[in-house]
Amino acid sequence: MDNVKATAYIRRYEGFSRLPYKCPTGHLTIGYGHNLEHGISASAALFILQEDLAHAERAVKDSFPWWWKLDDARQFVLVDMAFNMGLAGLKSFKKMLSAVEQGDYQTAAKEMLASKWAAQVGRRAVENARMMETGKWI
Repeated sequence: MDNVKATAYIRRYEGFSRLPYKCPTGHLTIGYGHNLEHGISASAALFILQEDLAHAERAVKDSFPWWWKLDDARQFVLVDMAFNMGLAGLKSFKKMLSAVEQGDYQTAAKEMLASKWAAQVGRRAVENARMMETGKWI
């Protein structure tokens, strides 16, 4: 089978939907007619993760002009928090963000751990706080 022709044909008739919808038979569908009840492959999930991570990184870069001054690990902590709880959730950490901007990473880490978010995500928050405080990847 010619995969290029087959893909073009199906794309033409299925159309693209970036948001889930119910197809005429009532199945939850996304993309080019992908039935979500069948799940997705690990490779598709990894691709989506990479897309979502890039989206979170762009949002953080655009929101905090001082982000560029941070080392790689601290940049990642902010991106991970935005990925996990959305940009609005990250922006709600006003004291933490102020401390990060001022280079007071110890206070930033303490603010992270003293949050409802930390209680919800547990080890992830502990590791993010450690990376924020030290500037080193875990």
